Amino acid sequence: MLAVRSPAKLNLFLHITGRRPDGYHNLQTLFQFVDFCDDMTFDATPTNPAIQVEPPIPGVAPEQNLIYRAATLLQQATGCQQGARIRLTKRLPMGGGLGGGSSNAASTLVALNHLWQTGLSRPQLQALGLSLGADIPIFIHGHAALAQGVGEQFENVEIPEPWYLLAIPACHASTAELFQEKQLTRNSDLITVRAFLDGAGRNDFEPVLRKRFPLIDRCMSLMDTAGKARVTGSGSCLFSSFDNEQAARSAHQRLVAQMPKLDLTDQDVKWQVVKGLNQSPLYSGSLGNPG
Repeated sequence: MLAVRSPAKLNLFLHITGRRPDGYHNLQTLFQFVDFCDDMTFDATPTNPAIQVEPPIPGVAPEQNLIYRAATLLQQATGCQQGARIRLTKRLPMGGGLGGGSSNAASTLVALNHLWQTGLSRPQLQALGLSLGADIPIFIHGHAALAQGVGEQFENVEIPEPWYLLAIPACHASTAELFQEKQLTRNSDLITVRAFLDGAGRNDFEPVLRKRFPLIDRCMSLMDTAGKARVTGSGSCLFSSFDNEQAARSAHQRLVAQMPKLDLTDQDVKWQVVKGLNQSPLYSGSLGNPG
């Protein structure tokens, strides 16, 4: 059995820099991982090619599960005749912009490539992952990076690893719908990492999200009283950065005490204090360093 951690990511900023002829959008974003993870275990079945994923996701057909699709894609690409039993312990919210589903798919490709000894390189795994979703390659890449294209062209960065306070509002943002929003900014400038560290950068989805989701708007207003809040990905999760764990936990306590003033309850928003990481937790332990 192989056990791995399947981490969340944050988009520390996200600029939409143009629309492509194929209908997709060019982006510039800065990815960093956090120690908020799903857990996954993998058992190879050398004499049985079936892929079993447990537990099933309510409302999702087994063959549409991104974990199942990643495993079968690796089988097809390599001609592997082995199968696997895969178990997911889910902690990351769906539709929150933390990349949980993409991380699970990436972890599946990396773990099964290791267990099945299919021998694909990291770039080859990233190319497979990209065919399933634009966020999957960064989780295979495994290092904090400045990304362009649709988010798959990486330049490794070494940036501070602060503590973050995450807000997880009880709403689901559809990336496809947000990209159709007429008021979405699509011509943002490229910036440097140095400019970001000096205070530049934003998430172009933020104004649209605040307009569409009053809950996100209220959460951001609350978080801004303790530190600048940002959206990750296409939402709905928010984050603020702090120099140390104690500062993040103190801010959490203050914000929870203020929630009733904005008519927010524990059912509206969950909180998580997490550590920023430049190296993905996926590559700790048996899988080693991604290189």
